[in-house]
Amino acid sequence: MSNIVRDSDVVELTGPPIYNFGDKVRARRTIRNDGTYAGKEIGEILAKKGEEGYVVHIGTFLQQFYIYGIEFMESGNRVGMKRKELEPIQSLEDDMDLPLPGRQA
Repeated sequence: MSNIVRDSDVVELTGPPIYNFGDKVRARRTIRNDGTYAGKEIGEILAKKGEEGYVVHIGTFLQQFYIYGIEFMESGNRVGMKRKELEPIQSLEDDMDLPLPGRQA
């Protein structure tokens, strides 16, 4: 049990979430079902490393971490992930500056 890595010194909830609703993110590693994802076998891949998705939910875990619900486009899975498991691609605010299709900028 001494080999278990814990982030016990980290308390993210003292500040705002790093990601916001609608932010586009990428999985930094492959995520497998640890038994908490209904309808999938334990060990089954939920999101592949590099798979892209959008933040659709922001929750907390152990009064310590933000957990981001990510809707992955390729797999269609919605997976709860920690900040360190994600990397940003772009935020919803970045898209606001783009003209709508069929309209002149």
